Amino acid sequence: MQQQNILVIGGSGFIGSRLVNALSLDHHFVTVPTRRRQRARHLVQLPLVDVVETDVHDDAKLAKLVAGRDAVVNLVGILQGKRGQPYGADFARAHVDLPRRIAAACAQQGVRRVVHMSALGADSNGPSMYLRSKGDGEAALKAQAGLDLTLFRPSVVFGPEDNFLNTFASLQRVFPVVPLAGAKTRFAPVYVGDVVTAFASSLVGPQARDTLGQTYELCGPNTYTLAELVRLSGQWARVGGGCGRSIIPLPDALGRLQALMMELAPGEPVMSRDNLDSMKVDSVCSGAMPGFVPALGVPQPESLEAIAPTYLDPKYQESEYGSMRATAGR
Repeated sequence: MQQQNILVIGGSGFIGSRLVNALSLDHHFVTVPTRRRQRARHLVQLPLVDVVETDVHDDAKLAKLVAGRDAVVNLVGILQGKRGQPYGADFARAHVDLPRRIAAACAQQGVRRVVHMSALGADSNGPSMYLRSKGDGEAALKAQAGLDLTLFRPSVVFGPEDNFLNTFASLQRVFPVVPLAGAKTRFAPVYVGDVVTAFASSLVGPQARDTLGQTYELCGPNTYTLAELVRLSGQWARVGGGCGRSIIPLPDALGRLQALMMELAPGEPVMSRDNLDSMKVDSVCSGAMPGFVPALGVPQPESLEAIAPTYLDPKYQESEYGSMRATAGR
């Protein structure tokens, strides 16, 4: 595969930073736009990576960014936003308007290759603003003629610095019990390193052309209820002597009340009413680990049990193996 020139929108985040690093190490040119250069300072020193302070929601600036690229990757996503029908302005801007702008800029500049991060359960008629906006974002990209599009739909993504298991582990260090809404919702957590490998393979892998026009669901090898994931995060973080905290499943009405109170509190809520609406649909793949096909370079996805203790368990992190495992790209 020849050297590529790739624009990664959302490249400074949890998944994006790892993808940019992987593409850089594979000797590809990568441009990462950001509203504040400080947020992407950890990428500045990577070889062949250019961090550009700009606004990707400005059509003229976006067209300039897209010009001359071999591929454009969109990883932008939000979990919280203002309420509205079918979704609020925040979800519209991030999940629908931006993909539409990217598609238009690519068509204008003659760039065909686009790889887009969607979400498992994305559906224009889905139960939550998040899922509806993700579905409309996919539709906006598909509506643009001439794109060589690949869509990825992951379940919840875990790994060092994730905002999922780390959040629940942190809560258990503070509170003696965990009142939990949506406790029975099922997830198939997928390791961030496997997600990055799938994205990179679709862009620069030996079978990258096989991924054109495809939609891939990305899941780990096992499924868990939310209650099981919260319990495991506490155990692996050695909270309560390694037992974790007691979990109290909440009925729907009480769970929504709890979520509303979290929304009214300062800062980003741990759980919003829209998050609960999203959890009306299990975040599991439709088949036996679909998506991890040879073209994606992940013959066997990593299990939660093999990875999560290496970044949640303080004692494990202190060991040489734990440190290496927790920060590895695979």
